[in-house]
Formats: sequence, C-alpha cells, structure tokens
Amino acid sequence: MQAQPHLPLPAEIPLVDEPGGTEVDLKTQIVRFTLTGGLSAIVDYGIYSLLLNLVGLPVSLAKAISFVAGTTTAYLINRRWTFKAEPSRARFFAVVALYAVTFAVQVGINAVLYFALPDEWWRQPLAFVIAQGTATVINFVVQRLVIFKIK
Repeated sequence: MQAQPHLPLPAEIPLVDEPGGTEVDLKTQIVRFTLTGGLSAIVDYGIYSLLLNLVGLPVSLAKAISFVAGTTTAYLINRRWTFKAEPSRARFFAVVALYAVTFAVQVGINAVLYFALPDEWWRQPLAFVIAQGTATVINFVVQRLVIFKIK
C-alpha cells in the first residue's frame, strides 16, 4: 500500500521556552494570551492602515487581509508560547473555525452597539472595546478548554 501524501503544517516560529512543551498555569496563560493579543492587534491594525491608506485597497478587503494576518500571528504565538502545544492540523482548523465565529460575534456586537448607543464621541470606541473584549474572552476560554486539548 502506498503512503498518502500529507499536507504541510502551517509555518511555525520558535517561541517555546522549553523543548517538548509543558503545562502552563492559568495565570501565566492569561498574561501571555493578553500580550499576544496586544501584539496581534498591532499587526492587524498596522496592516489594515497600510493597505487602506497607502495601498488604497477597499475597506473590507484591507480589513479581511489584516484580520487573517493578526489572527495567524495570534495562533502561532499562542500555540507555541501561551499553551505550549504541539503542531496539529486538527487544532489549526479548529482555531480557524473559532476565529470565524468570534469574528462574526465581534462584528455583530460592534454593529448592534454602534447603532443602539447615542450618537456621542464615545459610541465608536465603546462599541469596539466591548465587541473586542467579548471576542477575546470567548477565544481564550475555547482555546484553553477545547482547542489546545486536541491532540
């Protein structure tokens, strides 16, 4: 019987403190997840601004590309540093599905709040922060309890 060819794993970056991975306590995971989220948000916003303002791409296309870059950054760092998990195609696809769901949650909450809140200077940032915060909590809980338990 001939061996089936396998798809290559996604590109990895070497951010493991110890070879082979270890269990990481909840407090450390929360701190690392927050730091990773901050860096990923910078990647997302930076690429979005570059593509929108310098390249001139349409808003939705620029945001879609930047979202993929930001979430890919988050996945790679969280897998290796925050949760110290081995590479897994199943886990990678589970994260893609999770990010699709939380993207929809984030966009939905943002839109609902934006149109429900009074037309004041704080409407846009408040809607964004609540939507982003909700998506972040969902991402952390599902990644910690489900995705990074997948072998």
